[in-house]
Amino acid sequence: MSKLQGKVAVVTGASKGIGAEIARDLAAAGAKVVVNYASSKAGADKVVADIAAKGGKAIAVQGDVAKAADTERLFAETKKAFGHVDILVNNAGVYSFGPIDNFTEEDFHRHFNTNVLGLLQSTREALKIFNPEGGSVINVGSAITKINPPATVVYTATKGAVDAITAVLANELAPRKIRVNSINPGGVETEGTVTAGVIGSDWEKKMIADTPLGRIGQVKDIGPLATFLASPDSGWLTGELLTASGGMR
Repeated sequence: MSKLQGKVAVVTGASKGIGAEIARDLAAAGAKVVVNYASSKAGADKVVADIAAKGGKAIAVQGDVAKAADTERLFAETKKAFGHVDILVNNAGVYSFGPIDNFTEEDFHRHFNTNVLGLLQSTREALKIFNPEGGSVINVGSAITKINPPATVVYTATKGAVDAITAVLANELAPRKIRVNSINPGGVETEGTVTAGVIGSDWEKKMIADTPLGRIGQVKDIGPLATFLASPDSGWLTGELLTASGGMR
């Protein structure tokens, strides 16, 4: 039997990149998956189609996790379709980089509203329909909190908050048999990092040079880690920050 057979997973920001790969991997392990997206309906529909083509079950639900009403609707639709939640992956996130000289209030709120407020709102709403037998919350942080490169102060601050939230909620939710861990990837080649100009840049070259395994990460490196943290195989892990960076520190 598949490790996640009968489980229900919600993956935020799952229309592309790491989120899409996590959704596919969880479905391959037997979970029914809610593929959340903010704006890319076509991307989310493709992920759902990919899952269905392999015999899995998934639905796409639009919702910007930075907005309370959208987040409430996301989990209302989840309950309507599947009844409850066993696994929540807080993957939705935004990023842009620049020196502190160019920092704006808008930058701050755009990053924190999605990367931090969105995670908290999604977790709160998921708990309302979480399986009483417990389950797993998986946050997606970043190895950037270990590396601390210049010109990333706002984004790095949000991921530092994710690390702290993971630790607090691991303690808070343990009595409810809900484990809380974080996957903290290093540089990963995704549609987003290509669009942002990271891939092919001097920054990518430096990341590769600083990575003992000698390459940039791929989404296929991250998806199986979420399946591990969602499954009974990681049943004795909570409050952990799983750095997935090819050894880059």
